[in-house]
Amino acid sequence: MDEKDEDLGAFDPNIPEEGPSAPPPGWLDDIHGYQGHKGGQDDNPLYPPPPAYNPQPELNRNTLVPNVRVPTISEDMARDALLKFVESKWRYSSKPARNLTFKELNPITVYRYRLETYTETRTSAWQFEPYNGQVVDGPQYGMSPPPWDVPVTLPQRYTDVVEKIRVPHTSFVKTCHTCHGCGRTRCISCFGRGQKRCTFCHGNGRSRNKRCTSCHGRGRKRCLSCHGHGYKTCSVCHGSQNLMHFILLTVTWKNNVEEFIPDRQPDFPDKKFEKVTGDPFFIDQNLLVYPIQGFPDQEICDASTKLINGHLNRFSATSRILQQRQSIELVPLTHAFYFYNGKVHDFFVYGTENKVFASKYPTACSIL
Repeated sequence: MDEKDEDLGAFDPNIPEEGPSAPPPGWLDDIHGYQGHKGGQDDNPLYPPPPAYNPQPELNRNTLVPNVRVPTISEDMARDALLKFVESKWRYSSKPARNLTFKELNPITVYRYRLETYTETRTSAWQFEPYNGQVVDGPQYGMSPPPWDVPVTLPQRYTDVVEKIRVPHTSFVKTCHTCHGCGRTRCISCFGRGQKRCTFCHGNGRSRNKRCTSCHGRGRKRCLSCHGHGYKTCSVCHGSQNLMHFILLTVTWKNNVEEFIPDRQPDFPDKKFEKVTGDPFFIDQNLLVYPIQGFPDQEICDASTKLINGHLNRFSATSRILQQRQSIELVPLTHAFYFYNGKVHDFFVYGTENKVFASKYPTACSIL
């Protein structure tokens, strides 16, 4: 490389160093209804709903649930379920499942209580984009609506959706806070010099008593980061020199779900229920649902009261509660006992899908 090719940019003290992308405190003006914003990167306050909006539960209101019959399965259904389970385990032989003799099929009553609280939460924060002559919807066009007055279209109930909306009349243009209107910033890799010390000869120009072949004896090399200019296009305004600031509202609709299943069978892992369905014989939905009372399983009643009160306390302080839904499913669970080779074994059939859980199985094939 010839020296004439090293057309390095001269150090220019007027080009500012590259700084943080967020505006400094006090850089942005207050917008009516959004005075809490300071413009920092972590500026994302939570807006609680208007106090008058959130409904309050009525005292002494409860919900009654009808009784339900416990489902049973036949020996053929239990055998078919076990055969499917064995087929999914390559080490297991299907011979015991085909030849077993059932001793007892014991149905177990298992209820799953589910509470869903559908909420809407609104947060807002300053955002900016490079200004290239686009329309600026500023305060001159009217007063900005408060966070909860910005119109939105409600999604389908109980679906999780996030929508981002530019708040009307909050936009304005300011000089880029990072490059101060230069459109470029000093290269931090070479400190604006356009060249760096040669790492091969450590800046000496010679290596092993010979002229350094990497820097041709100059001890310096063109900065690869800025291509020798000493500056780079501003990464914040992308060279436009100005930024348009605006408040971005984030509306989050979320279905908050909690479930409860009483532990009715210590030999069966309750987590297995998470991947199967049951028969939802009771579904109740309203703006607010009320605790279940008089159901034969008192643990379900207690869980209903606890979860409803917990959701109300947790979500009403920061979100709008749009709808609640509670349901009780009867989740099939049968404990099957059978004889094989003179010994008693067992397995569980669970869920409407007739899944099988077997902690032990009589024989296993092994590949030699």
